[in-house]
Amino acid sequence: MRKIIIAGNWKMNKTSLEAMELVNLLRRELTDISQVDMVVCPPFTALSEINDLLNETPIGLGAQDVYWEDAGAFTGEVSAPMLKGSGCAYVIIGHSERRQYFAETDETVNKKIKAALKHELTPIVCIGERLDERESGKTFDVVKTQCTGSFADLSADEMSRIIIAYEPIWAIGTGKTATPEQAQEVHQFIRGFFKEKYGEEIAAGLRIQYGGSVKPDNTEALMSQPDIDGALVGGASLKSDSFIQIIKNSCNVKK
Repeated sequence: MRKIIIAGNWKMNKTSLEAMELVNLLRRELTDISQVDMVVCPPFTALSEINDLLNETPIGLGAQDVYWEDAGAFTGEVSAPMLKGSGCAYVIIGHSERRQYFAETDETVNKKIKAALKHELTPIVCIGERLDERESGKTFDVVKTQCTGSFADLSADEMSRIIIAYEPIWAIGTGKTATPEQAQEVHQFIRGFFKEKYGEEIAAGLRIQYGGSVKPDNTEALMSQPDIDGALVGGASLKSDSFIQIIKNSCNVKK
């Protein structure tokens, strides 16, 4: 039985003070929730302060990216040991915005996954197709290629420690959302891919989130799909009321 996981990706939003204000609001409403796993992913600059606020709460802390080397002359990058030292338990890897604007590839995603696992961070690995790829019927080809490259040379044990976020790029920040049936179809395909590669047990235990304009009013329908195990939430995670409601609506879903 897979536990739903809801993660908020704040992207390049919130100063440290603003981040602390938001987390204080979340703490008031979410402290007693145990039915779902909860994660917030603030900017790097706020990680340490937010970690202090999250102590003794059920809310986990994640970062939005990581570099694959532990240290060195890599100006502007942040390593896995640095994230661990700031209190992170999770890290988002391969988000479509990183792929689009910062030349992220399946190869670099793979290196970052291995670095995160080495330092006992749980990777939340993003995959998904563009609108033109969906419209031309290439969704499954794109997802298969991303899965093949991003998760290359990982053992079954390593794969069991990873969370996948399927994010159709055409639905990120556009207000468009894949229907529950469209999302389920791709989630089922992803699980089937890993069943072929790693077997039934690993595939059955793999948690696959959906990301792409997730809101309180579509949460329950999405989470009720058999292969959707949570959400990676963007804009709606920047406001306490909407993120709290997404989590509470997810608590109603029996997996």
